[in-house]
Amino acid sequence: MNKEFNKGLLLAGFGSFWWGFFGVIYFKYIAYIGHIELVVHRCLWTAFTLILTTFFFSKWNIFFQIVKNKSNIFYLFISGFLIFINWSVWIYAIATNRIIDASFGYFIMPILSVMLGYLFFKEKLNKKRVFSILLVILSILFLIIVSIKSLPWVGLIVAISWGFYNLVRKKINVDTDVGLLIESLFILPFALLAFYLIASKGYNDFQLSDPSMMLFIYLAGPMTVIPLFLYVRGVELCGLGPTGMIFYITPTFQFLLGYFYYNEPFSITKLVSFIFIWIAVIIYLKDLHETN
Repeated sequence: MNKEFNKGLLLAGFGSFWWGFFGVIYFKYIAYIGHIELVVHRCLWTAFTLILTTFFFSKWNIFFQIVKNKSNIFYLFISGFLIFINWSVWIYAIATNRIIDASFGYFIMPILSVMLGYLFFKEKLNKKRVFSILLVILSILFLIIVSIKSLPWVGLIVAISWGFYNLVRKKINVDTDVGLLIESLFILPFALLAFYLIASKGYNDFQLSDPSMMLFIYLAGPMTVIPLFLYVRGVELCGLGPTGMIFYITPTFQFLLGYFYYNEPFSITKLVSFIFIWIAVIIYLKDLHETN
């Protein structure tokens, strides 16, 4: 049991590190092709990669069982729309030097999920979690009152889209990767249309005459899917509580890269707001540790 638990911690930790470190560096490096084309390629090659993994792991029977259920299709269409918003806004943040703002969203997302669980699933809240939620709300109100220009809208959209994505996915019991494949297939026609429009006007960087660039852009798919597989496997082996704590590796590295490596501005106003968020996170993690 301990061996499996430790393996789960390692996998979830590496998945979170991948999202927060390798993911940021890769998408930041490739962002010169433009965030619109990059979003399109992330959608295209994520779908393609998941088709390959579904063949490799022989999961087509699971795929067809899921799509036979109309309720599953409805919820996966909604979650597909939400994950598309999340991907688009996150890549926009990377391309426009708003990595710190995006990390803000991932810091508050688990606490937002606690609030959504209470509102939609009547999950119980104790005093510490209520206090964490209030601190997050207070930090957002502080930014609005002091300076609306410094409000990290990117982070809020990232947090809300990801929080509601998890909420919708919680309503149905489907394999994470097969569910993501179906979501990707909903997005795929729009991504293909967008790529056609970009290519027809000669704005595309993905060209058959440049195989090395083609391969590098294709990596947007595996860069999305691999950390997901690692993290989800970690959840299966050691549970949501421990992996929820480990997930904070992601926004921590995003913040560190944004501030120290990419030299993004970080105002006193945002610092005060982040202090509220970090206190809320510490309280939340402490409570999570005590109750698991």
